[in-house]
Amino acid sequence: MITRREMHRARLGCVLAWGGAAVSWELSTPGPLGSSLASCAAFLVLAMGSALHIRRGLVGELRRAREIAGATQRVLLRPLPGRIDGLALCAAQLSASRGAAVGGDLYEAVPTAYGVRVVIGDVRGHGLPALGAAAAVLGSFREAAYDEPALGGVLRRMERSLQRHLRERARAEHPSACPAEPESPVAEDFVTVLLLQIAPDHTVQALNCGHPWPYLLRPAAVPQPCGAAPRPALPPFPPVRLHTDVRVLDGGETWPPLGVAPVPATVRPQDLGPLRPGEALLLHTDGAEDARDGQGRFFPLARFLAERRTLTPARLVAGVHAALLRHTGGRLADDVALLALRNDRP
Repeated sequence: MITRREMHRARLGCVLAWGGAAVSWELSTPGPLGSSLASCAAFLVLAMGSALHIRRGLVGELRRAREIAGATQRVLLRPLPGRIDGLALCAAQLSASRGAAVGGDLYEAVPTAYGVRVVIGDVRGHGLPALGAAAAVLGSFREAAYDEPALGGVLRRMERSLQRHLRERARAEHPSACPAEPESPVAEDFVTVLLLQIAPDHTVQALNCGHPWPYLLRPAAVPQPCGAAPRPALPPFPPVRLHTDVRVLDGGETWPPLGVAPVPATVRPQDLGPLRPGEALLLHTDGAEDARDGQGRFFPLARFLAERRTLTPARLVAGVHAALLRHTGGRLADDVALLALRNDRP
């Protein structure tokens, strides 16, 4: 099936070829030079006008395609609200595919009767081909997070949705499109997932399927002499760099990624302890820590977080993204998704 863009390009090529042939014929035909030059100029003006008209059509098609792609990407990874049930949030993604705003990474946060439920995941591969699996997992989470009282139930429904998507894709790619279970490379696709639940009493539960554990960030306490009065507030200038207490919120062994092995029927979440007021979590995909510079050095995410003066989620996400682009020279090898949240509850 020929698209409009291909038709415009074909027309542009025909106009340029026709104009070149006409000019060559006029210059090679015996006769007065003045009339030949006038005819060549007329042919060139006509060809240029036709080329500009076709180029305008190509630019319009490209603009409409970008608008449709942007709308699709915003539906898949919709912007998170700045605050959910006393938690400040911010999330964003960098795609390794040129011209794409989203890729194989996914994230979402929703308020439920059981607490704020958060998911972050990474589809095998990157870029636009991984969008289908990401959409299947995200759509299932957005529905199951409100209905399932247990976090394990949310994970099982996400797994079933992914399996349906992979089976349908495998049938579509099979040469005979048979209804049986075909042998297909799609069977090797998987999604790493980290599910979190921050309850109203600040406790954090997690289910991890092959995903990196999040970072816990605490504001560094300023040491005070015993019995000393509190220090006065520091002036805003000159800026004083305060280090942050950073550690991995490790819940132990993880389950296999979704699509590799079935989720057990009795899966139970790990208790990660409380998220106290003022503390923050940074969830990330492995593209953040696996990013390398020109000399092959990995991005020091933990050290970067420890040097932050503020735990504002928006500044954390923006700072990490800017540092990643500087570290890699703007050439990411994998998609990167970040989700930062801070407990602002009293």
